[in-house]
Amino acid sequence: MERRRSERELKVLVVDDEDDLRELLDMSLARMGLHTALAGSIEQARGFLATERFALCLTDMRLPDGEGMELVRHIAEHHRDVPVAVITAYGSMDNAVAALKSGAFDYIAKPVSIEQLRALVRSALDLPSRAGEARASDTDALVGDAPALALVRDMIAKLARSGAPVHIGGESGSGKERAARLIHELGARRAGPFVAVNCGAIPETLVESEFFGYAKGAFTGADSDREGYFQAAAGGTLFLDEVGDLPLSMQVKLLRTIQEKSVRRIGARTEEHTDIRLISATHRNLRQMVDDGRFRQDLFYRLNVLELRMPSLRECRESIPQLAQTLLERIAAADGAHPVLSRGAISALCAYPFPGNVRELENVLERAYALSADGEIGEADLGLQPMADDTPMLPDGELPLQDYLDRMERAAIEEALRKTRYNRTAAARLLGVTFRSLRYRLQRLGLND
Repeated sequence: MERRRSERELKVLVVDDEDDLRELLDMSLARMGLHTALAGSIEQARGFLATERFALCLTDMRLPDGEGMELVRHIAEHHRDVPVAVITAYGSMDNAVAALKSGAFDYIAKPVSIEQLRALVRSALDLPSRAGEARASDTDALVGDAPALALVRDMIAKLARSGAPVHIGGESGSGKERAARLIHELGARRAGPFVAVNCGAIPETLVESEFFGYAKGAFTGADSDREGYFQAAAGGTLFLDEVGDLPLSMQVKLLRTIQEKSVRRIGARTEEHTDIRLISATHRNLRQMVDDGRFRQDLFYRLNVLELRMPSLRECRESIPQLAQTLLERIAAADGAHPVLSRGAISALCAYPFPGNVRELENVLERAYALSADGEIGEADLGLQPMADDTPMLPDGELPLQDYLDRMERAAIEEALRKTRYNRTAAARLLGVTFRSLRYRLQRLGLND
């Protein structure tokens, strides 16, 4: 494998028609040990790209002979190994989002913050070393030969090369967090933390302090400074699961944080720069929530710059035998055992609709492994319950309605509570969720009584 070039051999193409800004960027990059080529127009930039090799391109959005978007598209088409970041005027977020959709790695707003510039450059210069890694490791997380899974693996490899916000959609249990972790692990921020947040499990009164932290003395009980999720994820990825559950008041503050790339702790006088990759997910239809006035349209467009849809297990039935055996081996690894599934068990798994998707499959296999008497798991060990006659069938290739998902979730929770004699802690463990998450779900589904 070819050895990666040292930082002092890397070269950055800076494209801006303002002499002062070009000089500032040139000096800042030189202090990082990087060489630069300075262009004042799209034509000059194309000339440099035709004759030299660059590790990164920084371009303004407004240039004398055209829009920076033209250069973004040119690089995406002819120099795909060169990450490009755009410099936008303050408040021109629509241009930045359009550039990200066209293939830009990231953006930085004027007036340019040297701290943000350095963070952006450090992330971008790690990208070339990740090329090809996706194909080498993605099969560990998304097992199977189903066409839908192949598309997801290819998409994840592409998303990992970007720094733009990603929104992951899909049914409950379809592997949205698994996909988010894979995007992080294959990307430039893999050395940084991956912080996963279940937005639906945080009480509304605590959302702001949990996300942004607070300063000592901000309120009664604030005996010391405390960092929030944004600070904890610095240099890495912040994953907001069930982002559709955020209250509208918090959606406004999250939007501002994304646009300004800075946060202010509760009770603090100054803001802190945020250096994170943002990935969000939900099983809900965010577009419908926007239409219903339950989710801010402007925040939706900021989160949904790049989109990934996780297929349901019903769309990947041909992958169930391989996936089930892989999960079973992982479950039994701690015991040093090597259980196998009988033909009858595999047939039963392939015929079952799995409303809870991969998460439900994993729970079924954990229970079957615990109850099986020998190394082979039979159909009876799975304990699959036939679907009730009045359970609505799902149309092929379509997502189920929220009412259907709520119904299935309610049935699973009620069954877990009955099995554990209504011990909620034990029920949460059986369902594979946290106690806080179960408490939230009980409240949402009206099961608290």
